[in-house]
Amino acid sequence: MNLQKLNNAIGEYKAFLKSNPRHNPYWKWESLKTFQENWDIDTTDFGSMFDQSLQNSHTRRLWKRENYAPKEMMLKFIDLNSDYVRFAFQDLFNENKDIENRIDRFVFYCGEMLREYKAKNPLSIENRHFHDDNYEIISFYLAFRYPDLYTPYHFESFKKLMHKLGSLDVPKVNDIGRYFKVMRTIFNFIKKDEEILVVHQERLDERKHFMGETLLVVEDFCGWMV
Repeated sequence: MNLQKLNNAIGEYKAFLKSNPRHNPYWKWESLKTFQENWDIDTTDFGSMFDQSLQNSHTRRLWKRENYAPKEMMLKFIDLNSDYVRFAFQDLFNENKDIENRIDRFVFYCGEMLREYKAKNPLSIENRHFHDDNYEIISFYLAFRYPDLYTPYHFESFKKLMHKLGSLDVPKVNDIGRYFKVMRTIFNFIKKDEEILVVHQERLDERKHFMGETLLVVEDFCGWMV
């Protein structure tokens, strides 16, 4: 990654933010606040907690789009075996373990739950759990649980970003561990220009949005750049 290109891009991003007051990625900050306020791994009613943790007054597109329904499937898994789902999330959120192994195990757990679900519901048309190797929804879980460590993962955007930043090693296959490291590095550079964070902070509503440190700023930067 060429640091001069990165610093130049950060400067251009700041100019973009200042000249575009209607730029509004903050519905994600709303989802983050909702998750932070509702997530409770030890709750007795895991299904209701999970449902309330994934809510947004503006859109459901993080977890509900055409041919994409990971929240719906997870709720079915919770109805089937809430203790197993609880265990899967406990493992995913265990920061004492390697992140890539945690993610891969979570994909495996979801695969196991899908097989059990189909065995008990043989007439069901469900054939995907959506927590597969594109890692999209899993990265949102992580970003919402630990907003200062993770940010949503989009492999194609990651490739484009690394190309634009002059990387000599643009990923050819999924490399989510590297992605998170790069995002944290970029965030450290963004934080050096405090005005960027101030612009974002001034557009947030503390009644509605998460106000703490979050790498969603980096996701917004990357989305603007690519």
